[in-house]
Amino acid sequence: MKSIYNLLRRLLGSAFVFLCVASGAARAEVRINEVMAQNGTYQNGHAYDWIELYNDGKKAVDLSGWHLSDKENKPLKWTFPDHASIAGGGYVLVYCTGDSSLDPGKNKTFYADFKISSSGETLVLSDREGEAVDRMALPAQYGCVSYGLASGTGAAGYFETATPGKQNGAAVCAARAEAPRLLTGGGAYQDSVLVQAEAAEGTVLRYTVDGETPGVKSPVFPAEGLSLSKTTPLRLRAFADGCVPSVTVSATYLIDDPLVTPVVCLTTDDQYLFNSKTGALVKGTGSVPNYEKELEYPVNIEYYDADGTALINQMGTFTAAGHSARQNTQKSIALYARAAYGPDRFAFNPFPHRTYDSYKSLLLRSTNSDAFFCRLRDVVYSSLAEGEGLLYQDAQCIQVYINGRYWGHYNLREKINKYMIAQFEGVTDEEDIDAIGVISRTGTPRFTSNGSGEDWVALSDFCKKNDLNQPDNLQYVLDRLDVDSLFTHAAYEIILGNTDFTNVRLYRVPGGKWKYLLFDVEASFKSLEPASIQYYIKPVRGKIQGFRHEPLNALLNVPEMKARFLTRVAELLEKHFLWPEVQAKFEYWEDALRPILPRHIARWKNLTMEKWEANVSAARYYARLRPTKIPALLKTAMKLTGAEVETYFGAVTELLQSNNLN
Repeated sequence: MKSIYNLLRRLLGSAFVFLCVASGAARAEVRINEVMAQNGTYQNGHAYDWIELYNDGKKAVDLSGWHLSDKENKPLKWTFPDHASIAGGGYVLVYCTGDSSLDPGKNKTFYADFKISSSGETLVLSDREGEAVDRMALPAQYGCVSYGLASGTGAAGYFETATPGKQNGAAVCAARAEAPRLLTGGGAYQDSVLVQAEAAEGTVLRYTVDGETPGVKSPVFPAEGLSLSKTTPLRLRAFADGCVPSVTVSATYLIDDPLVTPVVCLTTDDQYLFNSKTGALVKGTGSVPNYEKELEYPVNIEYYDADGTALINQMGTFTAAGHSARQNTQKSIALYARAAYGPDRFAFNPFPHRTYDSYKSLLLRSTNSDAFFCRLRDVVYSSLAEGEGLLYQDAQCIQVYINGRYWGHYNLREKINKYMIAQFEGVTDEEDIDAIGVISRTGTPRFTSNGSGEDWVALSDFCKKNDLNQPDNLQYVLDRLDVDSLFTHAAYEIILGNTDFTNVRLYRVPGGKWKYLLFDVEASFKSLEPASIQYYIKPVRGKIQGFRHEPLNALLNVPEMKARFLTRVAELLEKHFLWPEVQAKFEYWEDALRPILPRHIARWKNLTMEKWEANVSAARYYARLRPTKIPALLKTAMKLTGAEVETYFGAVTELLQSNNLN
């Protein structure tokens, strides 16, 4: 009897709470409190807009079935899931992703399928009956600046510091201070330079020369200008009463520092670079190294051509990049153009073999394991794929400065991601770009960087289980896989002898077929042994080693496909691996590197010029001789007859012998 009494008491209590939660008084206590319409704080590669709700009452409010929208005429655009609630005096964050495939969330974090316009609009919060509970009219929004209600007064305005999930500041601003103007551009100067700058009337211009973002305690920029006599990263910011401080304007002045090559200058706060707790380029103190955490931070990016012409100077973001190379002292660095900080593209083209007018992202590659050997193997070898329809990363030899400090030689590369693939394939629709599949190795979720690899796994399994000599089976594969891309990629990997066979990447644009791209081939031309052939040419049902080999080998069991592949290998040997062409590639990069390596070596002490010359000589040796061995190696691996070797490789063998062996 007592247990029944307790049960009834709990039920009546729950009903009472529900009535209180649903009452008009409770509804009115939940409000839109703070909004970020152009977020620049990245987590796991995303910087979603967000809306913060605050419950000003003492009791929890059930948000199940409530709605949020950025359209007054469509107030029910997004709905809170079941069991959503907000505690008394508590906060809830709703990330506005524009992605309907995401889970709507739970607890204090939710994901809406719309985005907030930075040009200004009205946000609406409605209850489960569709009645408006609160509205917030947003004026035009600034990048990385939140808008909301001041704690205490409820006045609306911009916050100097965003506080998602926490109490808002007591002061709001009416606007953002106008950005200062640098009248003296960055770049190379002799002896010294007098930097002139100006700011809008009523603002105070403050500066730093160590990479830090100027604050209210930073020195005031001299009215007569600032004289610099050594390489300096200058940063300027305007301050005004009642305003959020301006964006930071930056430029690097390279004093008595000849460029020799194009130069990239990066400028940002130490907390983002080398701080043991937060820095992206250091190991840090935690169990997971900082450089493995995909930390993405703001940075000013300048690019000066070899003649000193400034091609870009803009804010963006950076992360540590690469895989095993992250452990090197000189880290590879990925750069991104982000709308929250400035232009959403890098509006220039630094690459010799591309015709694009802009880029979404770039890679400063420290050359991975080749950092200690040649520093040119990947760029030389991948450039041999030029003109063959196989996507590879173009390259430019550059030098890098970080906060005015010389950071050595890098190879500037295209960054492999959905944006690079979209450019190459001519995809311009944003939804189609987002849907591009980018996978590596086996295509499983672990190795999928965008989209899905499920179809690739299914296709590989199909090739493993079915005889492609059956016309319907063959057509099934041809409809889904670009065979020319596969054969061209496999041919390059075999000819190069790439021993790092896990670096296999594929992509597919919406409505297209799976294609391969040539990636990270610096572990090539290191021997005359079969090397990578055993990973590519093997039984269809053989052990999977690093990537799915079944499509290639299932196709090679079809006579016409086997002939197509061997013909392709012979074509590439003749077009790109005769020594005069390969030698020209080596000489181009050797000439670019030789003048700058002494300074780079002095900076990093991971090489000597004598070792570099010897290593390059060894790479040249294998690059000259290995192509001559390919027909014999394929004869063994594919069990070719002498007649087949003569048919496919007879002519090119003579060319290789006369060009590569003499």
